[in-house]
Amino acid sequence: MAVIVRAGAAPMWWPGLVAAAIGALVPGLTGRRIGLLAGAALFLVTMAVVALSRGGRYAALARDATRAGRTDFLQDRAVTVRDWRRGHRWWLLGAFLAAVASAFAAPGAGGLLLAGAGAGLWAKAVRIGQRERRDDVLYWVRTDRVGRGRPAGKQVEAYRTTGPAAGDAAPGGARRSR
Repeated sequence: MAVIVRAGAAPMWWPGLVAAAIGALVPGLTGRRIGLLAGAALFLVTMAVVALSRGGRYAALARDATRAGRTDFLQDRAVTVRDWRRGHRWWLLGAFLAAVASAFAAPGAGGLLLAGAGAGLWAKAVRIGQRERRDDVLYWVRTDRVGRGRPAGKQVEAYRTTGPAAGDAAPGGARRSR
């Protein structure tokens, strides 16, 4: 489940930083200093909002998690990341283009906003990983319930658990070290 959360972190973080760097080159309507300071504030606020949003829903689903059965289909980490990124590629491209275009009004602000969303997703995945380590399990969402990459959406009724050695993902959604 943390893999789904973490899947969006890098495609938001790196394009956000690139858009902020491009934006820093453009003087913009507000000027570079004000644009970058506003972007830094947006980065912090966005990171906090994304990292803390739906925390209660994640905790409730984790509390009610059941052991994965033989009939549960649990996806590989690489397949989950690929599916999430393919499903959101146009949204990510649009967000990048909007962040670059916003540089003409406030240089760097849009890019730092996008990077803040990526950092918030990464922080959320780290927090989920801490819970997985504490509970000594890995949380999974059944692939037929995940629907459009939402690990805590309305379709998700409960998480499934496996031991921490199952699958190819470490707690928090990172790649398992070999």
